[in-house]
Amino acid sequence: MRDPRKVVILPLVTEKALKLKEKSNVYTFQVDKSANKIEIKHAVETLFKVKVLNVNTQCCKGKEKRVGRYVGYKPAWKKAICKLKDGDKIEIFEGVG
Repeated sequence: MRDPRKVVILPLVTEKALKLKEKSNVYTFQVDKSANKIEIKHAVETLFKVKVLNVNTQCCKGKEKRVGRYVGYKPAWKKAICKLKDGDKIEIFEGVG
């Protein structure tokens, strides 16, 4: 297994992610593009001391950015949506929103 800090890059705090957290105890993270669901589950459980029930992943395509006539792209990234056991919380999300 890889280092958990290299698998989970950062937590995603958006309106949709906060609604999921409030409604159904689901947390969202940006993860390494090559990480699989098993590695993501292990990393979240290790870093935050919680029990993950399931993990859904989504590959997000980089958006096109234009500067004058030159076109470039932002990098593609991967999102992980982790459902936690009832009663478990991740403290870094508390107090946000």
